[in-house]
Amino acid sequence: MFWKTFSRSFPLITCLTISAFALGTSTRAAEPPNIIFILADDLGTGDVSCYGADNRKTPNIDQLAARGVRFTHAYTAPLCGPSRACIMTGRYAFRTGATNQDRIVAWKSSQEKLTPAYLKPAGYTTSIIGKWSQFSFDPAEAGFDDHLRFFASGRYWPETTQDDDQKSKKSLYVVNGKTVKQGKNEYLPDTMEKHLFAFINQHRAKPFYVYYSLSHVHGEIVRTPDSARNSTDLYQDNCAYMDKLVGNLVSELARQKLTEKTILIFCGDNGTAKTPSENSTIGGRRLAGQKGTMQEGGALVPLIGCWPGVTPPGKVSDDLIDSTDFLPTLAEISGVALPKNKAFDGRSFLPQLRGEKGQPRDWIFIELARNWYVRENGWKLNQAAELFDMSGAPFTEPLVPVENQSPAAAEARVRLQTVLNQLDPAGGILDDGDGTGRHANKPAKREKNPPLTSK
Repeated sequence: MFWKTFSRSFPLITCLTISAFALGTSTRAAEPPNIIFILADDLGTGDVSCYGADNRKTPNIDQLAARGVRFTHAYTAPLCGPSRACIMTGRYAFRTGATNQDRIVAWKSSQEKLTPAYLKPAGYTTSIIGKWSQFSFDPAEAGFDDHLRFFASGRYWPETTQDDDQKSKKSLYVVNGKTVKQGKNEYLPDTMEKHLFAFINQHRAKPFYVYYSLSHVHGEIVRTPDSARNSTDLYQDNCAYMDKLVGNLVSELARQKLTEKTILIFCGDNGTAKTPSENSTIGGRRLAGQKGTMQEGGALVPLIGCWPGVTPPGKVSDDLIDSTDFLPTLAEISGVALPKNKAFDGRSFLPQLRGEKGQPRDWIFIELARNWYVRENGWKLNQAAELFDMSGAPFTEPLVPVENQSPAAAEARVRLQTVLNQLDPAGGILDDGDGTGRHANKPAKREKNPPLTSK
């Protein structure tokens, strides 16, 4: 029912008004929109039904795509910390050091400027609601005016045992500096939603930016409030509950008459985790790889943008999107100019959100630990100079033997190697971890995976 309400909330906006939004002019009609960036956890394309998922049903997200633009080739780093660092900085890991989870935890707030700090000068009130464990500093130090943050990942019900400090911590969350103990029957995603709706209501008169970092569908996969007592598919239950939260948000924006003033961006932070990926099939086929791998299933994520009156309904874009593209896109939406004395790797895809051609990328770059690759539509080249044929992606990506290459493969190798030479990731900040992208300075594992040396 909420989609009927949502549809009635769409304004009739002239081309002039749309251009004014995009250009950030000073007219009243051009006041920048509210921005809600919804980041699902461990959600690959095989978990979203509008991407063809066989075993997952996400009707509310599907309707978001039907009202906006759905991107089929959006990529992030294949692990949550490095992925979120790219999203929030607009910069590749070899520039920031975000090559593994532990390195990001070690960041100081002064080391890298994050999205809210760029948007605040444009008059945005900012909030982070949900997962923040990749960063050790307080969200206020990053520029957030408001926050509800939890510890670790996959937070749902409170821990039932309190045997050690870590488990005890998993039953706590922090609201604007105040530590709160999770209630016995408190489902944290619902608490996060209540906080989000209250924030929207309080700040509805002026532009706001929300980084809504969901618990779903990170493991441990447990029952939801809607799970049947004898449910045999808790993963689908969690996908369905995440989808319900998206639908509730759309309904709330309509209720508060903010639909036409708000852009919703829905994205996954990396591909599906290993265990559920076996059933996260599309057309009966499993994606190659999963979270934590350098294959397609590790980095390919769902991405949908819905901006009523601006995004063309039902548009599907095959343009390549890189996780560093989010910051420049949000900056352009809000009318903010990024500093020219700092290297940013992203490219705004606001034109594509408006249904225009824009300047699509020729390639995307993905890095995790001491592994990286550059990928274009048909080919992928990694740090070991291995070329992969991506014509069958996301299901297959066979290695192309060096001694048996077609002219097209040879040309692709030269083209992509030129990109890697220009980026020079090996000449940047190199990973010092165990090779997984999860940990730094683990001596036993480092002996098996010696770090690369700088040029």
